Amino acid sequence: MIEWDRISELRSEIGDDDFADVVELFLQEADDAILRISKIGGAAVLEADLHFLKGAALNLGFREFAGLCQEGERLAAVGDCSADLAAVKASYQRSKAALLAGQAKVGAA
Repeated sequence: MIEWDRISELRSEIGDDDFADVVELFLQEADDAILRISKIGGAAVLEADLHFLKGAALNLGFREFAGLCQEGERLAAVGDCSADLAAVKASYQRSKAALLAGQAKVGAA
């Protein structure tokens, strides 16, 4: 679900303090986008939101979530709004929970 090697790599590249800021910003922006994604806005809006989420998710190693966003983005790019947004949202919530739990374990060690 999460590529912990990517998390470690990013943390090493930018340091603990900046990493915490990146995670906080990502979660705020992703939470907003998750609440916003809908088929109602049309394919172009859906494609843009899923593209944003995919890119941010890849940076933090949310592999499964990024894959679902990529598939939805691909569909929306051809005007198809049939992506399973419930699965996208559920994957985000699972990934977010795993990240936060993993950070708590690292912080406690």
